[in-house]
Amino acid sequence: MNAPFPTTEKPSLRLLLAAPRGFCAGVDRAIEIVERALERFGKPVYVRHEIVHNRYVVDGLKAKGAVFVEELDQVPDGAQVVFSAHGVPKAVPAAATARGLDWLDATCPLVSKVHRQAERQIEAGRHILFIGHEGHPEVIGTMGQVPPGSITLVETVDDVPTLNFPDGTPLAFLTQTTLSVDDTAEIVVALQARFPQIVAPKAEDICYATSNRQAAVKAIAPQCQLVLVIGAPNSSNSVRLVEVAERCGARAFLVQRATEIDPAWFDGVETMGLTAGASAPETLVNEVVDRIAELRDVTVEQVVSAEENMVFKLPRQLLD
Repeated sequence: MNAPFPTTEKPSLRLLLAAPRGFCAGVDRAIEIVERALERFGKPVYVRHEIVHNRYVVDGLKAKGAVFVEELDQVPDGAQVVFSAHGVPKAVPAAATARGLDWLDATCPLVSKVHRQAERQIEAGRHILFIGHEGHPEVIGTMGQVPPGSITLVETVDDVPTLNFPDGTPLAFLTQTTLSVDDTAEIVVALQARFPQIVAPKAEDICYATSNRQAAVKAIAPQCQLVLVIGAPNSSNSVRLVEVAERCGARAFLVQRATEIDPAWFDGVETMGLTAGASAPETLVNEVVDRIAELRDVTVEQVVSAEENMVFKLPRQLLD
């Protein structure tokens, strides 16, 4: 009796695709600012720091003529420069103006809103407790809106007991826009318990895109053994999505490209989830789905937990 031919049938896999996912309005706007600047002013256009935290996006803009630098002193005299979506300290545009550089501000308007709130709290005589991650560009930019010593960074709930302010000190809190909704709520509760006089922002600082993407993961992760998040390791909102999925009981991994996927992750997996951070384009989502389809017989189901239609205006210099 002849031996049967080995089967090549792939195991089936249910893939839950989170929505909303990927690019937010602030990222769309920032990328368009660089592209329009290149069209209007010609190349090169210099960009201080990564315009958004995604290597694929940055490399695509480099190919079009954008030059990314870490500091303003790397920008030649007379050049066009763009500030990243994460925002910059006040000293940066001031220095650019002093040098006579033409500059465009791609700061997300929702980050700019936090900047304005910080200024108002200082004008009101309050010390700011800023909830965020040390070293993140958005945190550096926000803390650079106010005089040194007038703002204190709070990273975790464990930091709250270490804060020493005399009773009745006028205080306010603000937050980075890309934090974990749940972790931030815990820190806020601790701050309000410790400092009953603390003033909250009029509206939550965590942006709609961050909140929506975390809610979308919560909608799919409890059904999944595995969740993949497309995003960069220095992207705060992407890393938070991994944490949200893990808290829902799923194994979760952050990948930048399909080439980083380990086929062993899929062993024993019947249902998986897929999402993308706010700086990751849909092209990378399609790339990852195609790679998974090489490994498994995939059935894709999109799970929509919110609709987004936010659009931000471009700087007036690009609209004239």
